Amino acid sequence: MVTGRPLKFQSVEELEVNINKYFKETLETEWTWTGLALFLGCTKETLKSYSEKPDFIRPLKNALLKVENGYEKDLKKYGKSGSIFALKNFDWKDKQEIDQTTRVELSFQNEEAKEAVKDFLND
Repeated sequence: MVTGRPLKFQSVEELEVNINKYFKETLETEWTWTGLALFLGCTKETLKSYSEKPDFIRPLKNALLKVENGYEKDLKKYGKSGSIFALKNFDWKDKQEIDQTTRVELSFQNEEAKEAVKDFLND
């Protein structure tokens, strides 16, 4: 017995037709993930749940890539901070990571001080 809400889109083809209609009827500069969800009459969460169904993965990933590509082109052409913010939500990073290791050598005047430091560091 199937429980829960019925699927909004009964087939991959139906979803693809509607996704293509969104991209055809909407200016490229206006493409967004939430805009697609609104156009399809659902929520981002609904799109996410469909993207977890094996048959629906490809059209939704392609749609998401189109939206991401729009932000990327906008960033390249205009350098807008809003595009930077949006791309960070697509897991883009703008931080620099530096791996730095420092080695410290200590010398001691007496063995008692050396043992005290060794005990301290081991705690």
